[in-house]
Amino acid sequence: MSGAFTKSTARNIFYGGSVFFFLLFVVLTFDTMKTLPERDHRENINEQVILGKKVWEDHNCIGCHTLMGEGAYFAPELANVYDRFGQSKEAIVAFIKSRPAEGVPGRRSMPQFNMSDEELEAVAEFLKWTSEINDANWPPNIQG
Repeated sequence: MSGAFTKSTARNIFYGGSVFFFLLFVVLTFDTMKTLPERDHRENINEQVILGKKVWEDHNCIGCHTLMGEGAYFAPELANVYDRFGQSKEAIVAFIKSRPAEGVPGRRSMPQFNMSDEELEAVAEFLKWTSEINDANWPPNIQG
């Protein structure tokens, strides 16, 4: 091969690369569209999960926590909190209830939101539902 890099060579590399990556994009799109229905579990949504999501949003939990990698990184990831607490909704409810009203002295911690028992149960159900999503093993470790 000669040392000259001509305009036509550059053009051929550009067009060839563009076609290759366009075809790769199309293949990956079809693969994703084929895989997503297998990972869907929307049929498991009930009224309690919906209320839990509303409470989650009303109290801006995503402002401190991440959920499946989305949100703030101040507090722990909660996509697998149900598993971390031994698959117990009661443990999640007890943890949220146990937060001191003034926080933990000397550090910033989760405040006491004074949720009703119905709201606490709904948040726990929402976190249980979230933990059942096929999230390709995210987060990569149990601590979140």
